[in-house]
Amino acid sequence: MKENIALITGASRGIGAATAKLLAQQNLHIIVHYHKNQEAALTVVEHIIEHDGSAQAIQADISQESDIIELFNQIDKINGKLTMLVNNAGILFQQSTIAALNAEQISKVLNTNVTGTLLCCKEAVKRMAIKYGGNGGAIVNVSSAASRLGAPGEYIDYAASKGAIDTITIGLSLEVAEQKIRVNGVRPGLIYTEINGDGGEPNRVDRLSHNIPMKRGGQPEEVAQAIVWLLSDKASYVTGSHIDLAGGK
Repeated sequence: MKENIALITGASRGIGAATAKLLAQQNLHIIVHYHKNQEAALTVVEHIIEHDGSAQAIQADISQESDIIELFNQIDKINGKLTMLVNNAGILFQQSTIAALNAEQISKVLNTNVTGTLLCCKEAVKRMAIKYGGNGGAIVNVSSAASRLGAPGEYIDYAASKGAIDTITIGLSLEVAEQKIRVNGVRPGLIYTEINGDGGEPNRVDRLSHNIPMKRGGQPEEVAQAIVWLLSDKASYVTGSHIDLAGGK
């Protein structure tokens, strides 16, 4: 019997890992994508298997088209059909004002966060769309509250990339609606994940949480709950929408 397959990019940590673990409870085969940290990805896989789920880890650099094609080719070899995609992989660099940005950094952010997401959507649609022999499916793009707020003085390049993700979500949802593919997005705010350390401030959430109406940062599992709902049949009439998970900010 063929399994339904769910691919979560950037699933070795944070929101991706939490989503993989929660989604594994839905009788799906989970692809835990990772870029560099194989050990962390395998830890997520082990957790899923220990809880009677099905999963495997696959490496790919989402900024490289050839890697993305190979990732999906490996998925094709599994006895199942890809029905869900969570575009969670994303990068940011050290906090800075615009004066410190350069073309190389901007390109790296856009290549992973925007081009990589578009290419993953492309490959997923080729497998999910009815006109290509698929049975439909659901895609969730992980954006950020930064797409609305702009991240001034810290990450405007990252914020710009997430603004593009919001646009992709709307446009793609309209393009593939007749193919029984739903496309939605989530916009997390200040969440306790390792990406804050990538920006040079591991305790950023604690520093800024007093500005949040709910007066606390969020947990990856809280974002994962929204992603899993959007992927599920409970959201069967929802497409082209965004859920803000930012504590009211």
